[in-house]
Amino acid sequence: MTNLPPPAEELRILDAELRQLDLRRAVLLRRRAWLVHTLRAAAAPQPAQGTGAAPGGRPAGQATGAAARRPETTAPGVQNLLLVLGGVLLTIAAIAFTLLSWGHLGIAGRSLVLGVLTVGALGAPVTLLRRGLRATAEAVSGLGTALTVLDAYALHEVAFTGADGVGYTAAASAVLAALWAAYGVRLGLFHPLPLAVATAHLPLLLWAIALGAGPLPLTAVLLATAAGGTAVALRAASAPVRVVSVVGALGTGTVGVLSAGWLCWTASGPGSASRAAALLVVAAAVALVTGRFVPNREVAVAAAATAGLCLVAGSAGVLRVSVPGEWTVPGCQLCAILLLTAERTSLPRPLRQGLVRAAVAVQGFAVLWAVPLVAGSVLGPAVQAVTPWSGAPRTVRDAVFADLPAPAYASTVPLVLAVVAAALVVAGRRTPRRPAVMVVALVLGWAAVHVLPVALQLPYTVGLVTQAAVAVAALGLAVRSDRADGGPSPLALTALLLALLTSVDLALLSLASESATIGVLVALTVLFGAAGRRPRHAPFTVPAALAHATALACALGASAGLRPPHTALLVLVVPAVAALIASRSSGSRAAVPVEAAGAATGLLALALALPDPPVLALVLSLGGVVAAATALRPERRAAGWAAAALLLAAAWVRLAAWEVGTPEAYTLPVTGPALVVGFLRRRRDTAVSSWTAYGPGLAATLVPGLLAAWDDQHWLRPLLLGVAALAVTLVGALRRLQAPLVLGAGVLALVALHELAPYLAQVVGALPRWVPPALAGLVLLVLGGTYEHRLRDARRLREALGRLR
Repeated sequence: MTNLPPPAEELRILDAELRQLDLRRAVLLRRRAWLVHTLRAAAAPQPAQGTGAAPGGRPAGQATGAAARRPETTAPGVQNLLLVLGGVLLTIAAIAFTLLSWGHLGIAGRSLVLGVLTVGALGAPVTLLRRGLRATAEAVSGLGTALTVLDAYALHEVAFTGADGVGYTAAASAVLAALWAAYGVRLGLFHPLPLAVATAHLPLLLWAIALGAGPLPLTAVLLATAAGGTAVALRAASAPVRVVSVVGALGTGTVGVLSAGWLCWTASGPGSASRAAALLVVAAAVALVTGRFVPNREVAVAAAATAGLCLVAGSAGVLRVSVPGEWTVPGCQLCAILLLTAERTSLPRPLRQGLVRAAVAVQGFAVLWAVPLVAGSVLGPAVQAVTPWSGAPRTVRDAVFADLPAPAYASTVPLVLAVVAAALVVAGRRTPRRPAVMVVALVLGWAAVHVLPVALQLPYTVGLVTQAAVAVAALGLAVRSDRADGGPSPLALTALLLALLTSVDLALLSLASESATIGVLVALTVLFGAAGRRPRHAPFTVPAALAHATALACALGASAGLRPPHTALLVLVVPAVAALIASRSSGSRAAVPVEAAGAATGLLALALALPDPPVLALVLSLGGVVAAATALRPERRAAGWAAAALLLAAAWVRLAAWEVGTPEAYTLPVTGPALVVGFLRRRRDTAVSSWTAYGPGLAATLVPGLLAAWDDQHWLRPLLLGVAALAVTLVGALRRLQAPLVLGAGVLALVALHELAPYLAQVVGALPRWVPPALAGLVLLVLGGTYEHRLRDARRLREALGRLR
């Protein structure tokens, strides 16, 4: 037997089917109109090619005009536009009549006019629907619904003039919503139901406002309205009704939840906070019910997450006024952990996922709440570098937040971070992203221990010991993780970086006391030096050990009362040790980082020695020795250039310290070794040109000497320079070397010109003024007459020089 639904349900189904048929009929009519238009356009006569007439003798202009006179809109479109426009104009006319011409009629006339118009507008759709004129019926019914609003306004002005405006509006909106809903269901019209649903969101709120309700009842009314809109959205079969219900429920629900949260967090006592929290619980229940019955999975997850956040917010508001302030965030964490138990319940999977996401979001907010203290604990010790050895403070918090107030409620920050880290460790066992989760858990655990001395205000010495223990534990975890994973892992790398960061913080924190500084730096140097024995960690730990050793050298120099230039001699021990370590670890990944650390330390030593030139010369020479020792390694031959530059700079600084102003004293130490190196290189490789082998060395002395001799008024320097240039020229000619020959000859010619310049000036001054132009013209004539011969001679000279090496 066929199970028939109840009459009301069957009527609703039939109305929905009829609406679908109407929509389908409208689509088919539009398609038919387009097809008719297309067929007519195809059947229209086209103009003949190359002629001025269309087929059948019709002129081409007429055919083109007929083709141009195509309909630009469809019949249903014109119909809908006319109906909408007519309904709007009638509505405007009715409003104008009600508001402006009301006083010209008596009470009976007014009632009769509005009553007749309303009944006619609401009753006409019945006849129109029977004749199949649905669009016209929709337009006329729209006018009827607008007239009902005017009826309500007129009724207030005539019969209920003493009624409160807000209260009357609430009652009128309720009555109108019920009438529109019944009217739309009875006739199966399109617009009354969405309009009724939208109006139904107003009565409760307006009624509460009319009664003078406070914030708490108004919030309850908003949530009740949102619950009603949600129920309608879940049960409605019409898409427009669902859209209006969803929009109204979201709007009133959002305002209600925000209001309840504000009331809960600003409550002055547990009672008021509990009442506001109860409203948040109601909102959470509505959200859970929505997620349970909504068909869309993403919407269900979002609704469950909203429910979880509402529950935690309500609990947090109650905790805020019930427990000390520092325990509010841990209480919220406990509520979030309770939400995680939803994974073990029989709730649908989308609801469980939403509650878990809410719990994760709460834990994230808790971590953000702890960030200020963590950032202060990490960056605060840098303040000690401004005033080192100013005296050990009483607690670690005094050392970290020396001139700034510490964040409020800091005592529970380690607990908050530890809880999140523990939750991640537990969750990481069941997730495919276990490495990333464990890395985050490690960072949070490190942060919890790192801020522990500051949060608990431990004594200064105890805080230093705690930080040192954290560094040791992080290094131990890095070693253990590498052993467990059989290779470098993200967890081991993270632990190693955290150990380095902790060591830097510990070193800065120890600057408050001289003894603490030296002791901490010695311990860190030994710790990272011992960790550098493992090849996987050496690229990080050995440079860290060298950095701490450099700081230790500076601290020892300051403790011994040495000036910075003399402290630079202690610092130079670190580059020497770095060069030794790099030579023993040649070919490994640690070689380059170690050498970079040694070079950086050498630059620091140079910076310290700058104020004292004699000490700077000594530092440069010792650095050159270290670089030369590095250059002995086959893969580091390029360091020989750095060694030569450092030794040369040392010689120049020493000469400057002795106030030597002769340029040759600075250039000859360059020329001698350069010529020796060039000679040895040409003996090993005969293909090397003389410019490469001897050019830089010769130019280093000849060019500065020539510049100095050009302004020298005495005869000794030009004489010595000329003799040297002549010797270089002769050697170049005998050995058939191009560079010595060209450089020596050029310098010798310029020196001779410099020496003859006074006499040439006297001769030129004694000659008549017409002689120089005459001589120039004569020379040009001679050159022009023997141009080809001179070119051949120049070509031969060039070829002769080219044959030289």
